Amino acid sequence: MNLAQKTVVVTGAGRGFGRALALEAGRSGARVFLSARTLAAAQGVADEVAADSGAEAEAFACDLADPSTVRAFAEGVAARTDRVDVLINNGARYLEGPDLWDADDDAITDTIASGAAGTLLTVKHFLSLLRTSEGADVVNLISSAAEAQNHRSQAHPAFYAAKAAQAGFADVLSHRLRPEGIRVISLYPPDFTDGDPLHSTWEHTSRTADDPLTAQSVLECVLFAIGQPRDCFIRSFHFEQV
Repeated sequence: MNLAQKTVVVTGAGRGFGRALALEAGRSGARVFLSARTLAAAQGVADEVAADSGAEAEAFACDLADPSTVRAFAEGVAARTDRVDVLINNGARYLEGPDLWDADDDAITDTIASGAAGTLLTVKHFLSLLRTSEGADVVNLISSAAEAQNHRSQAHPAFYAAKAAQAGFADVLSHRLRPEGIRVISLYPPDFTDGDPLHSTWEHTSRTADDPLTAQSVLECVLFAIGQPRDCFIRSFHFEQV
């Protein structure tokens, strides 16, 4: 997909799928603003983007569980551009352990704050920049854990709670922003293999129904949705699981 002249923001881009999103945005010609919990992690990926594709990439520290850093991230981007065309809410803390006692109170609070409040505040503080775009997209990487009666994950109940809240926010946001032409696209993938999908060694055509979902497949869903004409509002992607 061609993202030339587009401005893309990616949260949680210090590693894994967020890093892959930032790299692909750069390869597609976008100007990329990316965040991670530490500036060092974000800057490392920004340097990778620049070396990989020559795209302009700028790094910011942003702890999604800390409202002040979310505001600072948005203010920093606003000081450098007058619009955001694609906002990708990828960042959120994962917490493992099926029993409530598998995590302490601070970890539970941090997980819900980063996944739920963090997403809401990110959209809130970037909304003015999204509204100045001729056609903005908000992409939410949620999780199959947010689907009703999906009990497959061994994630902590706090992660389930965070993702359910994120899904509820995305649903109402899609309805309320549609009259402005802003699309809200949510993905509900199960666990998938992480990394840089375009530098992986497997062939796309060799994948079968028995293979685990890959980062490339999830990434292609994102690119497909934001590449559609502006009369096409794809609200969500849900994935079949065995």
